[in-house]
Amino acid sequence: MSELDWAYLNRVIEGPSRPLQQLLAAGRDASEIASGVRTRASWLGELAGQTAARHTFDRMEEDVAAAAAVGARLIAPESAEWPTAEFDRAFGFAATGRSEHLRSYQADAVPPHALWVRGGPLAPAVAQSVAVVGTRAATRYGLEATRQIATGLASHQWTVVSGGALGIDTVAHETALGAGGMSVAVAACGIDRTYPARNAGLLDRIAASGCVVTEYPPGTPPQRHRFLTRNRLVAALTAGTVIVEAAWRSGALNTLSWCEGLGRVAMAVPGPVTGAGSLGCHERIKEGRAQLVTGADDIRALLGAVGALDVSEQYELAFAATPVQSLTRNELRCFDAIEPAGSVAQDIAAAAGLPLPLAVHLLMELNRRGVVTREGTRWSRADTL
Repeated sequence: MSELDWAYLNRVIEGPSRPLQQLLAAGRDASEIASGVRTRASWLGELAGQTAARHTFDRMEEDVAAAAAVGARLIAPESAEWPTAEFDRAFGFAATGRSEHLRSYQADAVPPHALWVRGGPLAPAVAQSVAVVGTRAATRYGLEATRQIATGLASHQWTVVSGGALGIDTVAHETALGAGGMSVAVAACGIDRTYPARNAGLLDRIAASGCVVTEYPPGTPPQRHRFLTRNRLVAALTAGTVIVEAAWRSGALNTLSWCEGLGRVAMAVPGPVTGAGSLGCHERIKEGRAQLVTGADDIRALLGAVGALDVSEQYELAFAATPVQSLTRNELRCFDAIEPAGSVAQDIAAAAGLPLPLAVHLLMELNRRGVVTREGTRWSRADTL
C-alpha cells in the first residue's frame, strides 16, 4: 500500500467521493491519481473540481505522524484489515438502485477511500457486528433498554458499533465492554481528536479491545455535515442497525435511513406512548421501515436469518442437501477454514479473519449441531457431511 499517496488523497478529497471511486474502478491506482491531482491532469474529470481548493495540501507525512502519535494508522482498500465484504455488500446494494431511501443523497452512497484506525484490526472486529444508536437525551427507560440489548449481543460475540456520542451511544459502548465484548466507535472527526471530550477514557477503552475509526484526516474538527456522512459508515460496517429512543427529528434516524438504503436490517425499539421521545422509532415501525425488536434475541434472530443465505445467491451452497445450507456467513467462514486433517482454533480464526473468541463461539455451536467435531484442541468437519 502506498500509505503516503492514500494519506494525500484522504487530505485533499473529503469523502465520500464518487468521482474518485470511479477512477479507482477504472483501474487507476492511488499513486497515479495522487499525481494527477497534484498536476491537475486532464483525465481527472469531476475530481478536478472536488480537489481544486485542497490539491496543494501536501501534508501526508505530517498526517501519518500525527496518527502514529496517538497509536493510529491509515488503511486503504488493499489493506488486509479493510472490511471488504461489508463495504461490497452495503454499497453494492446501494448501486443497484433498488432502495427508495437514498434518492436524496445517492451521491454519498459510496465507500470511503481510506480510513484511520486506532486499536485492533478493523475487518475482524466488524465481521459479526450490529449498530446500536439513539438519542443523546436518553431517558432511564432508553438507557436500560440499551444495556439489556448490548449485554445480550456481547454475550453472543456480537460487536457493538456506535458513534461514541453521549446518551444511547455511550451506554451501548460501555455495556458491551463491561460484558466482556468488543465495541467499535465511528468518529466524525480526526483520529487525533476526542469528541465528545467527556468520552476520552471510553474511547481509549474501546481502542484497547476493539477500535476507533474515522475517514477524516488528523486535526479535522467535528462538524454537522460530518456526522451525517459518518452515519453511512456505521450502517455499512454492520449487519443491521438498532435505534433506541429517537424523537421525530432525531439525528439517529439518519443512520437508520442509511441502513435501509444500504440493504442492511433496520430495527427499532418501541418506547412509552406517553411521551415524544420514541416517536421516530414508532413511525419507522408503523411505516414498515424498521423491524420491532425488544431485546438481543430478536436482533440475533433477524440478523441470523439474513446471514443464512449468501447475498451473491450462490445456489450450489444455498440449496445443497446438507446441513451446510443452514450455516450463517460467519459459520461458513469457520467451516471452510478447517483443514482436511483438522485445525486448531487459532488457525481457524486466522484463516477465517475472525476474532478468536468469536471463532471459538461459532465452532462450539457447529459442534453442538454436529457439523464439526472436536478432539483435544483440534477441530474437524464431521465425517457425515
